[in-house]
Amino acid sequence: QVQLVESGGGLVQPGGSLRLSCVASGSLFSIYTMGWYRQAPGKERELVAGITSINITNYADPVKGRFTISRDNAKNTVYLQMNSLKPEDTAVYYCNGRRGPFNNWGQGTQVTVSS
Repeated sequence: QVQLVESGGGLVQPGGSLRLSCVASGSLFSIYTMGWYRQAPGKERELVAGITSINITNYADPVKGRFTISRDNAKNTVYLQMNSLKPEDTAVYYCNGRRGPFNNWGQGTQVTVSS
């Protein structure tokens, strides 16, 4: 399994950008399907974006065209570039890694979009 540590969250004004990073420790990162999820207060955790081991990506409708997920297997890292941020993007963002029966989560990083 892998252990995941997110970073890059913070406070940003509407229209701004942030890049989240998730570093994985452990082996076989390259064959994990990685994803970013978010959970806003009072809401369920939802998928934001995912990327497979062969770099096939998918995005939730609210973030299409604004967010980009990518991975660097040499650095065991997955990124989420977030542009044109909106107040409704405010949430705790979690990194997820899946491989077979293994499903690993990071501790989360807070993203707040506010003026």
